[in-house]
Amino acid sequence: MREFTNGSGERWVASAREERTPRHHGRWYLIFHPAGSPEAALAVPEVRWQTRATAERTLRTMSTFELRRRLEVARARAASVGEPAHPESAPQSAPRAERDRTSASAG
Repeated sequence: MREFTNGSGERWVASAREERTPRHHGRWYLIFHPAGSPEAALAVPEVRWQTRATAERTLRTMSTFELRRRLEVARARAASVGEPAHPESAPQSAPRAERDRTSASAG
């Protein structure tokens, strides 16, 4: 959707991907990938839109500074231990009751 260069001069593309979910609100989320390598996408699932048109409009108007900042956050996250690139591949969190029971037994 929008090509830009990072601080090192590498070309990146900011785009949106649709999450496969029955939820209607916030199905589209921000991704970055190196220009020419769409398979190497880095997801930023906290940035979401309801429609592709809204995502496109937002990305068109985002500053290069903001795109670079968000890209660096995505790259740092991907470099951390085992962070999945796509929300669909993220492991499901434990149910709340199980988390509460685990933390109660730990203390």
